Amino acid sequence: MIPASLPNIQPLSEDLQKVAIEELGEVPSRIPEDLLALKTWISQQPHLKARTDDQWLIQYLRGCKYSLERAKEKLDFFYTITSKYPELFTCDDLDNPRFREVHNEGIFLPLPKLLHDSGPRMVFFRMKFDIEKYKIEDVMRPCNIMHQIMLLNDPPTCINGLFYVADFGGSAGHFLQFTPSIIKRQVAYFEKALPLRIKAWCFFNVSAVAEQFFKIILPLVSEKLRKRIHIYNKDSLHKLWELVPQKYMPAEYGGENGSLAQAAADYHKVWDEYRDYFKENSQYGVDENLRPGNPMDFDSMFGLCGSFRKIEVD
Repeated sequence: MIPASLPNIQPLSEDLQKVAIEELGEVPSRIPEDLLALKTWISQQPHLKARTDDQWLIQYLRGCKYSLERAKEKLDFFYTITSKYPELFTCDDLDNPRFREVHNEGIFLPLPKLLHDSGPRMVFFRMKFDIEKYKIEDVMRPCNIMHQIMLLNDPPTCINGLFYVADFGGSAGHFLQFTPSIIKRQVAYFEKALPLRIKAWCFFNVSAVAEQFFKIILPLVSEKLRKRIHIYNKDSLHKLWELVPQKYMPAEYGGENGSLAQAAADYHKVWDEYRDYFKENSQYGVDENLRPGNPMDFDSMFGLCGSFRKIEVD
């Protein structure tokens, strides 16, 4: 057996290392052997070509609380879903003008301050985009790729998890773009492909249209995630502040957690930094023809068609 080498991973702060040990089951002295076990498994999979960077793989172990079997399943599913739906989950050209243009809309952005200063990463989403100009795949693509970057460059996110806050004051046209199939793919990506801990999804400014939307999509979400979803209409916004003190909101929403416009502008430096990384990613993925056993049945998993045309507004 090849001996395990010292891992090339970002060091954690004392506080984050404590969380990794107590909540994720990390044993620092065993990390080289754990990484080697995952790399060995990858090398034995005829259908899978995956990155084996230590920083990439350590998060699959941490996110699965060091269950090697769960890490294998999640890693396999990540490459399966990104290979099948690259228009939604990956991009080999981060300089694509349309990609950058959508990003500039400031639809999805991580915020600089952690919740309660030392908790999960705050991530803000707002249903604000030109529905005549952009498809939902255009909008979700930068969002999905940002999550992959967080696995590499954001230790608080990797250890403490994510806390989403979403302004859901969009129009009926926005919600009609989220077909059941798109929703199912997105939920699968968050739950089955990403080794990140979702602490909560808080939706506020929820309109009558959005309330109808939730009635349709919540059955598509797992019970585990459904329990972490909080929905607030305009009359119950005060309840959001009980969960998320307003100072942790972006400046555009009366908070002290940076400006969305500035965050979007600053994030171009991150896209630039990972330009070559995502070009390299085009060589990784799965070949269903080589998968041992039966190939993945995408029709059964995501084949629900149709739209939300039944949404009615008084």
